[in-house]
Amino acid sequence: MADYKDRPQAFLDEVILPTLAGLGLDADPKAASQLLLGTAIQESNLFYRRQLGDGPARGLFQMEPATYNDIWGNYLAYQAGLADKVRAFLNGDPQSAAALENNDKYAAAMTRVHYRRVPAALPPFGDIDAMGAYWKQYYNTPQGGGTAAEFVDNWHRYFP
Repeated sequence: MADYKDRPQAFLDEVILPTLAGLGLDADPKAASQLLLGTAIQESNLFYRRQLGDGPARGLFQMEPATYNDIWGNYLAYQAGLADKVRAFLNGDPQSAAALENNDKYAAAMTRVHYRRVPAALPPFGDIDAMGAYWKQYYNTPQGGGTAAEFVDNWHRYFP
């Protein structure tokens, strides 16, 4: 398990891009890679692998077990080929939400699948404001504590 704090380019190169290539969902993965990187920056600062305050969220994408279980039960259960691609990132480890904490590629795959279920197209590459709004609407949810403005601000801390 690598340390990616203050190393967003390494996280992109070592985790996100290989994961997206393995999933094969995006003809051009630039927008998806930017959305995933922004999500991890916003959710965990590329550092926290357990939700602060002992909450349920795990991994650098801070996915909750309920979300994880919903993806497997209500989406991947009906997408056998994609499910196999996601499972490949487990490297033989058991399929569980606990794997999100230390298996960054598996967590990235689950996050991409989460966004894949969204009925709206991904925002265009380079439109960080739209990425923040998309993250807020579909990942953090309108009831969540984060804001699209925080997403954008956190992105610009790394990419001024």
